[in-house]
Amino acid sequence: MASEELIDIAQLKVGMFIHLDVGWMRHPFPLSSFRISSEDQLVVLRRLGLKQVRWSPAKSLLEEPAPAAPEAVATPSTATEAAPPDPAEQVAQARRAALKAQQDQLAQCEAQYGEAAQALTELMGLVFSDPRAAGQQAMLLTRSLLDKMLVAGDLNLRLLNEAAGDRATAHALNVSLVALLLGRACGLGEEELLALGTGALLHDVGKLEVESRFRHRGEQFNSIELLAYQEHVAKGVKLAQNMLLGPDALAVIAQHHEHADGTGFPQKLSGERMHPLARVVALVNRFDGLCNPAVSSKSLTPHEALSLMFAQGRSRFDATMLNAFIRMMGVYPPGSIVQLTDDRYALVVAVNSSRPLKPRVMVYDAHVPSDQALSLNLEESPTLGIRRSLKSVDLPRAATLYLRPRARFAYYFHASEASPLDA
Repeated sequence: MASEELIDIAQLKVGMFIHLDVGWMRHPFPLSSFRISSEDQLVVLRRLGLKQVRWSPAKSLLEEPAPAAPEAVATPSTATEAAPPDPAEQVAQARRAALKAQQDQLAQCEAQYGEAAQALTELMGLVFSDPRAAGQQAMLLTRSLLDKMLVAGDLNLRLLNEAAGDRATAHALNVSLVALLLGRACGLGEEELLALGTGALLHDVGKLEVESRFRHRGEQFNSIELLAYQEHVAKGVKLAQNMLLGPDALAVIAQHHEHADGTGFPQKLSGERMHPLARVVALVNRFDGLCNPAVSSKSLTPHEALSLMFAQGRSRFDATMLNAFIRMMGVYPPGSIVQLTDDRYALVVAVNSSRPLKPRVMVYDAHVPSDQALSLNLEESPTLGIRRSLKSVDLPRAATLYLRPRARFAYYFHASEASPLDA
């Protein structure tokens, strides 16, 4: 493979695979490494103020002049009728193409999540050395999440195969992304979304000043240990003030552990006294904490987490917000393990916002290779539904190896579209 080379910005062409070294938040493209696909992208690139960029010749697809076509010569063979297409093969080809498109799309979303995780790690490194810059970077990152990962359109919540970065980084990104989508579903304006996302990204920033053994609440904590854990909220507010965050983002950090029934901490605020943006983050923070706890063996599937929050914690959360969250996440959120009404096992991979009981699932079929797993949109299968939700330990081993349910969850958002994979 040819090595990367530097090239003047004026020499860029459509088809070149380039690498932008200015950081994910400093350019408008979904990824920092990509193949130039249009003249419009060239115009945007030239406006970035860069003199040179790196490019990879081996990954580029530059157009070459097409050779002159030879004159057609009539022969008896040209009159021979082509064999009729095989319907089964046509269906198989369509499914393979659709699966490949989904895999490519997933790869891009994972790359975006990775770049966002890297940007978050870098800004957290500035919290003490340059707090104002850290605050500015947090707002820039939120703006990038809105522009690049929460694109316009009818969005579906989907599941990433792997979460990039360490647990703290993945948790902050999960809470921010899901909170932003919930905030948008509730009709928040742009400034409110920016404050919501920034506060969500930094809601646990105070843990940087807490001993590592107190950063996650332990079931056996005594009163002194519990207080040490709870102090991350006040420490976070102080750090955020040094970053010059606005009052709405500060309220998110100050109140993300408060409960609507007044049983939260540190101020024991009731629902009406909680900031509206903090109500969003408190809800999403709890959900991700159940799905992605510090001890992975205690993790719940998204369906289990949502069921627990509804059954046991309805008084703890704003009722309107909880109902909106359940509508958005679906009765069976991505990552839920289910058994269909025909007894097949499946993994929920995407929410159907219009039919929460009919999500898109990946089906276990021992006769189909896992890299060609069947994806079903249950909305288009009227005779097929979900019989029950399962814990991962209840799956047969073969189905577990096939579906590969994860111990850690991360989400992304994708504009809904029809798929030839549906059956």
